[in-house]
Amino acid sequence: LLMAFLLQVGHEPLPPTVGRNVLGRKVLYLPGFFTYARHIVKVDGKRGLFRGLTPRLISSTLSTITRGSVKKAFPLEDMEHVSNKDDVKTSLRKVVKETSHEMMMQCVSRVVSHPLHVISMRCMVQFVGREVKYSGVFSAIGRIFKEEGILGFFVGLVPHILGDVIFLWCCNLLAHFINTYAVDDNFSQASVIRSYTKFVMGIAVSMLTYPFLLVGDLMAVNNCGLRAGLPPYAPAFTSWIHCWRYLSAQGQLFRGSSLLFRRAPM
Repeated sequence: LLMAFLLQVGHEPLPPTVGRNVLGRKVLYLPGFFTYARHIVKVDGKRGLFRGLTPRLISSTLSTITRGSVKKAFPLEDMEHVSNKDDVKTSLRKVVKETSHEMMMQCVSRVVSHPLHVISMRCMVQFVGREVKYSGVFSAIGRIFKEEGILGFFVGLVPHILGDVIFLWCCNLLAHFINTYAVDDNFSQASVIRSYTKFVMGIAVSMLTYPFLLVGDLMAVNNCGLRAGLPPYAPAFTSWIHCWRYLSAQGQLFRGSSLLFRRAPM
């Protein structure tokens, strides 16, 4: 968790090494997962790998509880089962209804859990500047409220929600259309293939929506008084759109998306 976020903010404390690509050409590779992990342990000890874990666990717990509460308060009406080939319109209507309900639960849970997500990000990014500004959940809540007000708990929320919404709709609709038009009912393994379609689509779409996650996480720590959120690591962004444009211009909208084979940028 810590390692992935440090890569997102562009913290590269170790020099790249020379390697070869599939064509045999020499290229520069940045340190991978295990090398980076050893560096963190060397600097911070094994406990350093778990920076920000407590607020992250609380955030995940709040998200799960909120989703369950919303689901009970606004139950999804059961729709009769329809074959993908029997009635395309009815089947599509069912997918739209289920996705809309899932989107509502996800958006509410994201809003409720986001303040703890912000605290988690800031606790982790202190590794860069060796700061101790955010040392605990309650002290972090008081500090953010004092310095930034209520809005400080929701920095980076918009790109996260946009990413969630785009992910849900693209994943569910693509899976539906593939199962409807690409998988033949006469095929013996059709049901098995359909059960994995949504999972495969989720992996593909998550890569496309990764920039929203990156921008949201960077905004959570930007200009908050920590070294990693200030120049030279990043400008003081005026909005998440400013952050997006900056990363796009640098060709770094997918920075930190890989933990293993990481080629050094030119």
